[in-house]
Amino acid sequence: MGVNLGEIVPKQKIDISDLKGKSVAIDAYNALYQFLAIIRQRDGTPLKNSKGEVTSHLSGLFYRTVNFIEQGIRPIYVFDGKPPELKFQTIEKRKEAKEEAREKFIDAKARGDFKEAKKYSQMTSSLKGDMINSSKELLGSMGIPYIESPSEGEAQAAYVVLKGDADLSASQDYDSILFGAPSLVRNLTISGKRKIPGKELFVDVVPEIINNQDVLNSLNLSREQIIQVAILIGTDYNPGGIKGIGPKKAIDIVKDGKFGEYGEFDQIINLFLNPEVSDNYSISFQKPEKDKILKILCDRYEFSELRVEKGIERIEFSLENTLKQKTLDMYF
Repeated sequence: MGVNLGEIVPKQKIDISDLKGKSVAIDAYNALYQFLAIIRQRDGTPLKNSKGEVTSHLSGLFYRTVNFIEQGIRPIYVFDGKPPELKFQTIEKRKEAKEEAREKFIDAKARGDFKEAKKYSQMTSSLKGDMINSSKELLGSMGIPYIESPSEGEAQAAYVVLKGDADLSASQDYDSILFGAPSLVRNLTISGKRKIPGKELFVDVVPEIINNQDVLNSLNLSREQIIQVAILIGTDYNPGGIKGIGPKKAIDIVKDGKFGEYGEFDQIINLFLNPEVSDNYSISFQKPEKDKILKILCDRYEFSELRVEKGIERIEFSLENTLKQKTLDMYF
């Protein structure tokens, strides 16, 4: 879920083509949860193979990554490690919310109310160990690099950008700003037409960039102060925040120097300012291994061989054109 800074953070809408030539460190768990929530059947059930194994995450990961490569974007997926202990309360609350949504989904499905069933089904997404492993295996076969964070994926993605090993980080959550990411792109993994929950309306979801320095300048806050604002609103480390305090009131409190009156939060501030990250990673893009991709997606998970082969061809064609362009650039 992350912190809700949406209404106070300046954003710039962009076209996905604006990211051509850029490398993007993507919060992998965030992206996979998006795929699990969105890619579902009419009654809200996720895509599965004949063995009952969920495949929605792999479908989203494969075809969205193919689109990135075609657009000249170099994706680097960053996976979460062990969450900080302060996050366990949030994790437990999420489990409870999913269980409640699951019961409502079952009830709606039994009543034949597929619209209601799909709404609740999207709240039940759960990312299991085998899904994470299959995602990493697929990325490896596609020649796409991924990084394993020792803790929070968003913190590691921000660190990769700060080191200059990627141009931007990508996530739906605003926590990346708190972790110090210079630039954050949202809606990258879910861009396109999306249905508004509970309504028969569709909207165009487009990528948007948030520049960290622009955020601090527009709010006239330091990085530690924006973290304080987030804490008052509520973060994954103190869910719910301080009752009755929204973003605008939180800004006033911080600017007035009254943040300390609401409790002792040094541990949370330190988690954002000094997150656990690692230099133990290597970023290298390789050619896709067609046989391995087909074995994973088609043999094991029963994807359409024709569609997967077309996806592989799109990657190979894009990589070939990129290589030709580099050769021309070197020549001239």
